[in-house]
Amino acid sequence: MALRQVLIDGDETLRKKSREITNFDDRLQTLIDDMFETMYASNGIGLAAPQVGVLRRLFVMDLHDGNEPIVAINPQIMDAKGTQTYQECCLSIPGRYGDVERPAELVLRAYDRNGEPFEIKASELTAVCISHENDHLDGILFKDKVKGELLSQ
Repeated sequence: MALRQVLIDGDETLRKKSREITNFDDRLQTLIDDMFETMYASNGIGLAAPQVGVLRRLFVMDLHDGNEPIVAINPQIMDAKGTQTYQECCLSIPGRYGDVERPAELVLRAYDRNGEPFEIKASELTAVCISHENDHLDGILFKDKVKGELLSQ
């Protein structure tokens, strides 16, 4: 495993749409392991592949809530209900945060690191993190959705 550089807002890669993953090979496994290591070293709870310069539809997350960490490959949000507002921040926008409205509940369909399909129903912070990371795959940053001002820590 290796730490990867997290791209910072202003890098054009963060604004590009990611491509689907079709090969569940050793390169993908290395990328996933590196993303977890990078996320943990940065004290994050989620990290999308574009944030480490890889334009592929993949994100990892670990809310440290007793549930297993998630690897979501080619994720799709199938259903979203209600709204909730959370203060969000992002490893690619260090030192900044703001209130973002996201779905209160959602259903995520994706593939795990072995290419097996799965589906999870999410709410609260899990739904926020999934929505946030999934946005990265379409070149959307949380600051694009902030209600009010983007604040500094």
